[in-house]
Amino acid sequence: MKFRTALAALATACALSSPLAAQDLLRIRLNADIRSTEPGVNRDANTDGIAWHVVEGLVALRGDATVAPMLAERVEVSADGLAYTFTLRAGLRFHNGQPVTSADVAFAMQRYMRRETNWRCRPDLDSAVTRLTAVETPDERTVVMRLEKPSALFLTILARPDCGQAGIWHRDSLNADGTWRAPIGTGPFRLGEWRRGQFVELTRFADYAALPGEATGLAGNKTPMVERVRFTVIPDEAAARAALLAGNIDILPDARSRDLPELRARPGFTVDSAPSMDLQTVLMQTRDPLLQDVRMRRAIALAIDVPELVRAVSEGASRPSRSPIPPGSAFNTPAMLEVPPRDLAQARRLAQEAGYRGQKLRIITTRRYEAFYEIAVVVQDMLKEAGIESELEVLEWATQLDRYSRGDYQLMAFGFSARLDPSLSFEMFTGPKATQPRKAWDDPAVQAMLDQSMAESDPARRRSLFEAMQARLMEEVPIIALYSSTTHGVTPRHVQGYRTSVLDAPRAWGVRIVR
Repeated sequence: MKFRTALAALATACALSSPLAAQDLLRIRLNADIRSTEPGVNRDANTDGIAWHVVEGLVALRGDATVAPMLAERVEVSADGLAYTFTLRAGLRFHNGQPVTSADVAFAMQRYMRRETNWRCRPDLDSAVTRLTAVETPDERTVVMRLEKPSALFLTILARPDCGQAGIWHRDSLNADGTWRAPIGTGPFRLGEWRRGQFVELTRFADYAALPGEATGLAGNKTPMVERVRFTVIPDEAAARAALLAGNIDILPDARSRDLPELRARPGFTVDSAPSMDLQTVLMQTRDPLLQDVRMRRAIALAIDVPELVRAVSEGASRPSRSPIPPGSAFNTPAMLEVPPRDLAQARRLAQEAGYRGQKLRIITTRRYEAFYEIAVVVQDMLKEAGIESELEVLEWATQLDRYSRGDYQLMAFGFSARLDPSLSFEMFTGPKATQPRKAWDDPAVQAMLDQSMAESDPARRRSLFEAMQARLMEEVPIIALYSSTTHGVTPRHVQGYRTSVLDAPRAWGVRIVR
């Protein structure tokens, strides 16, 4: 198997040297501050979205979720699936002007794989999916990565946004003691200023080595067209809309569905909508004294009218789905689209059998993400109709994310960013709680099926595994999957080239400001 990119060096050089039809500053709304600048470490969706402007990996995801070369010119896989040889593109440079070499790739990967780094995807490459046993550098442009066992997902893991795309950075990104300082990457923008709670500003990398052709997902041509990008933190939805209308931001990447009729009616504004592949859900802590009884979890699921909840929260823009595999995925089968009807009588009976006696359940949520809060409110009302009492615990987003990471909750309204491969859609909440307390579903039999799906390359056999896992999910109910959201990006007429993506967070490359 080979992935190849034909490098039109001369055309790219001409494109980079031509004058930019750009203004100075592109301003984009960010609904919450980022958590760090280290790719794939202490991260959330906003943090990932900033990182992919600054650092790039050997490979990247296209808009259709397939893997494409990025810093690699090509990738060759050995016949036994145990060795991946990456050939770096010629002429790549870091933001500090230093050339990108195989030694830089090895240095970054070795740091990612250290346990103390706490890289999000180290467990996947340290036996959960496979084990990365060696990173070799036979010459300056060649990197060989060796695996303990074959994995159909190895390249996808390297490309995952929540893994920071395994972004390659210069070693001067670290302090003298080896701690993280700031990313010196290869992306279209450099990290400028991060003023916590206010904005993150990026500056154009004039020597960016853009690929030819069109941009697609996080791959392809990512030429920067503006000198600076400022991601302005505006947590409140109404305030973000007002900022757009007042001309204080140029892109509202995540407009509320309820605001769309007015925004579409205003002259000079464009709404670009796209179904995402994220997952909005209610998590249940299966180790909780009450919720460890599957009958109680089933009672909660039966008490929730999922179609009505989704209609209310998304203003009818999204489709209800009880599967973590998004409806738009080729692996989402008719069985996965079935949404069991609400049954209040059965919910009351099961709750009583599980020993429920009126004690209040606590639902953790946040106002930072409006959908999370609205989901929690609707769930609370629906549970009450089934005789199940609950109360909301509204936290700051950072606190909620910490509680999620520790598994410290009974119920939680939560969302997962797009994972794109169906194995990863299940993996995001499946795994051993002893070593990964953030995992909601700790079932060894399911984990075995998940591991098999990650090694299997035949689509039909993978689809059968996913259907079996889905059936088990509906029986055990560690989570209640609700829907994949639809993202609505709104821009005024002076912004050209912006497109809403299935990857949720906004992308600033290829966007022009024309006054």
